Amino acid sequence: MVKLKIKKDDEIIVISGRDKGRRGQVKKVLPKENRVVVDGVNVVKRHVAPSQTEPQGGIQEREAPIHISNVALIDPSENTHTRVGYRMLEDGRKVRFARRSGEVMDV
Repeated sequence: MVKLKIKKDDEIIVISGRDKGRRGQVKKVLPKENRVVVDGVNVVKRHVAPSQTEPQGGIQEREAPIHISNVALIDPSENTHTRVGYRMLEDGRKVRFARRSGEVMDV
């Protein structure tokens, strides 16, 4: 299992695959599978049988996980995709920064 540079609630853009170019917010990170679930991206239809939680059943649309290599973080200053790096601040905190602009992403 590798350390992922994308976290929950990050703003990302899809860089390859069926949803290339779409933007969204990360809803869930699955580090063991190297995948993320993004709001409005990789939407699939699932046939759901009636149950206690879903009394109606039927066909539902859900977001499926997408591989982490197919997404990139959005640079806050340039509004485009960027790679992520880490640096230590003067107060000793380790923060992520956008390699494209150098701007710190963690507040």
